Formats: sequence, structure tokens, C-alpha cells
Amino acid sequence: MLSRLKEAEERYIALEARLSDPTVLSDIERFASVSREYKELTPVITCYRQYKDCLKRMEEASELRSTGDPELEELAAEEYDAAESEAARRLDELRILLLPRDPNDGRSVVVELRAGAGGEEACLFAANLFRMYSMYCASAGFGIGIVTENRTDLGGYRKLIFTIDGDGAHSRFTFESGVHEVKRVPLTEAQGRIQTSTVTVAVMPEAEEVDIDINPSDILFETCRSSGAGGQHINKTDSAVRLTHIPTGTVVECQQERSQFQNRDKAMQTLRSILYDRKCREQNEGIAAARRSMVGTGDRSERIRIYRYKDNMVRDCRVDEKTLHVNLDSFMNGEMAPLIDAIIAADTAEKLKNGDSGSL
Repeated sequence: MLSRLKEAEERYIALEARLSDPTVLSDIERFASVSREYKELTPVITCYRQYKDCLKRMEEASELRSTGDPELEELAAEEYDAAESEAARRLDELRILLLPRDPNDGRSVVVELRAGAGGEEACLFAANLFRMYSMYCASAGFGIGIVTENRTDLGGYRKLIFTIDGDGAHSRFTFESGVHEVKRVPLTEAQGRIQTSTVTVAVMPEAEEVDIDINPSDILFETCRSSGAGGQHINKTDSAVRLTHIPTGTVVECQQERSQFQNRDKAMQTLRSILYDRKCREQNEGIAAARRSMVGTGDRSERIRIYRYKDNMVRDCRVDEKTLHVNLDSFMNGEMAPLIDAIIAADTAEKLKNGDSGSL
């Protein structure tokens, strides 16, 4: 690992010089590429240099421990111990920094909520989840926008697709994929009996045009009139858009915008993300078994979290509930960060346990 870090530091110095090269500065794409690599290496090299500084302090303190001066030797011993302790911490940080990163972590995401078992109660819980995600996004600085929705008369969602925009959105939301189970007394229950319902959540990295090539002849384009609130405009124009990707049978609808052009553009972005996510899953099938055993594959057949209203508790199936108790009221009001951090930490620990290593 240290030999790789030494090579990475040499690469970092070379990149630093290239960022001052007029020929690189004049080429926008080349400058962007160099800047991106330089930015990715910066936290690793910063930590590596701090680690090397600790080793230097240890070496200097070691020399002073045999001077014959008791007071100086005591100070040197204290400095050696402090530097040694910090060096161990920096080494642990480096191991984490060198873990393989998901190339999609910096992307925005497309999220799909679908009501599962539980009828109307599942639809209402889907609306609760959307509110929870919206409140967390507001506090974390992410933007959120609805692509398409299928609402019920009581205000729930049979299906809802929305985007979460912002740098690092995928890294924060990727572990939300799976089945979310709720145990509570439904609004429609007169006897006060607790019902178990489910909502599936699928989180997909937002794809760019360069990520997935869609042949226009493979797209069936249809228009229709939007439904729902919106005034007279909705009743007079065929602004809603439905796109069908013929080879896969994937259907995407969008009616949130007032113009057909805007709805088509948003629907194409969503379709591209769905196909990109499918492509990534096919490419990664059979890879990272340790990670999947810990955090799940994201398949909708897997329960990842239970929301217990009677106990006012959220139980995530991927972290130890004995060491992490999450208050349901706070969580449903968008205070998701502690649990998200715990899941990411558990995933990181599992990677370290299984000896995963990245490449520089």
C-alpha cells in the first residue's frame, strides 16, 4: 500500500504541474480531466503526507530518547507516543480512503417509490416516505423534483418517480433501495389493529447521454392530457408524455411540466437513468458479494428497514439495533443522517474486513 501511495504522490505532483501548463489551461476538456483526477487524489495525498510527518516526528523523538537528559528523554517519549498514535490513525484513514469507490457516488439520482402489500395503507406510507426524503434533502442541500406520480384519493402514491439533484446524492441514498416495511394502525382501521404494509424503493444513478445510447427508432412516443390539479390548462392541451422503450418494454410517463417539450425531456432523462441502472446491475452481477450480504442487493424482494409506530422506532436490518436506536418521529421529519452514516460506516467496515482495496 505504501509503495502505491508513493507512486500516487509522484502522480499528484505531476498533475499539479500540469494544472499550471498553458497548453492544458487552453484545453477545456483536458483541464477538466486533470482537475478531476487532482481533486480525487487530494484527500489521499494530504493524509499520506500527514502520515509521513508522523513517521518523521517519531524518528526525531527516538533520537532524543537516548541523550542522557532525563527531562528531555521524558518529553521525547511523550512526543514519540503521540506521533505513533497519530500515525496509526492516519494509516486507518488511508485504508478507508483507498477503498474502491462507486463511480456513481457523485451523481444525482432518480428514485422510484411503489406501494407494495397493504393496499391504501401502503400508498399512504409511500407519501410519508416522500415527505421524509424531501425534508432530509432540504436540510442536506439537495434539490428534489417530481417526474411522475399516481396518487390515490386519500393522498397516497401507488407509484412516484422523483429526482434528487446534487453532488454526492447517490452516495447518500444508494442504500435506500429495497423494501421498507411499516407496522402501524392505518387511518382506515376502525378496530385499532396494527397492519403491516410495504413500499419498495429503487434508487438509480442519473445517467447522462454519454452513459447510455438510445436509438430514437426504439422509442414509442405518445401524448395525452394531464390529470390532476392544474387548472384549465391541463384540460386543453396534450402536454403529458409517455415513452416506451420497445426493446425492454420500459414505460416512462411525465406530466408535471406545462409544456410537452419539458415533459418529454424529463421523461427521456428518467428512461436513460432506468436503462443505465439496469446496465450497471448486469455488469456488476456476481461482484462485491461481501457488500451485498451486508447491505442487500437493492432488489425489491428484500426488506431493509422496519418502521414501528407503536414503539416510535426505526429498525434498519443492516446495522446492529443494540448500538443504534433511531427515533421514528425525528426520522420521519427528515433527520436521517445518523442512520445513513451508520449504514455507510458498516459497509466500509465490511469492505475492510474482507480486504477490499482500491487502485490509485
